[in-house]
Amino acid sequence: MARFYARRRLSILAALTGLIASAALFDSPAASAALPTPVSAATARSYLASLTVATENRTGYSRSLFPTWITISGTCNTREWILKRDGTNVVTDSSCAATSGSWYSPYDGATWTAASDLDIDHLVPLAEAWDSGASKWTTAQRQAFANDVTRPQLLAVTDNVNQSKGDQDPATWVPSRSAYVCTYVRAWVQVKYYYDLSVDSAEKSALQGYLASC
Repeated sequence: MARFYARRRLSILAALTGLIASAALFDSPAASAALPTPVSAATARSYLASLTVATENRTGYSRSLFPTWITISGTCNTREWILKRDGTNVVTDSSCAATSGSWYSPYDGATWTAASDLDIDHLVPLAEAWDSGASKWTTAQRQAFANDVTRPQLLAVTDNVNQSKGDQDPATWVPSRSAYVCTYVRAWVQVKYYYDLSVDSAEKSALQGYLASC
C-alpha cells in the first residue's frame, strides 16, 4: 500500500484541479464527456510489467464492503455524476436524477435515451479488486475506489452488457466492440497500478496480448 499512498499524495493537487474542471463541465446542460483518457499502451505495458502476480482469493468478499454511491457534487451522487459526464444534452431534476439525454455505450456501440438503460460499470470490478488486494484496505479506501471519478474506473454502459461482464477480468471478458478493447485494457492496467492491485497469471497474459496489439 506504500505505492498507493505515495501516488495519492503526489496526485492530490492534480486530482483537485481535475475535479474543479469536471464540476464546471458537470454544470453545463449540454455536457458530454467520457472515460478519463487512460495512459498510453507503452505506459500500460510498463505498468503491467511491475504489477505483482498472485492467485486471487475471494474469501470474505461482499459488495457492501465497497460503499456506493456517495455524494460527488451538490445533490448528485456518483451514478448521477457519471451519467451527466458521459451523456449528451443531459437534463436533471432538483435531486440530480437525469430526466432526459442520450448515452452512447462504448462497450457495444448502443445509444440510449433513458438513464434506466444504463449501469455505471466499475471497469475493474469490486470483487476483482477484493481478490487483488482490496481485502486488506480500510472501508474508507474501498469507498474511494468504488466512487473514483478521477481515474478511468467508472463508465456509463448498457445495463445488460455490464451485467454480462459481472466480475470477470480481461482473461475472460473484454468489450464486444473491438475498437474499444485497447482503451479498456489500458484503463484496466492504469487502475490496477494506481491502487497497487495484483494480477493473476491468466489476466496478465491476456493483458499482454491485447496491449501488444494497441
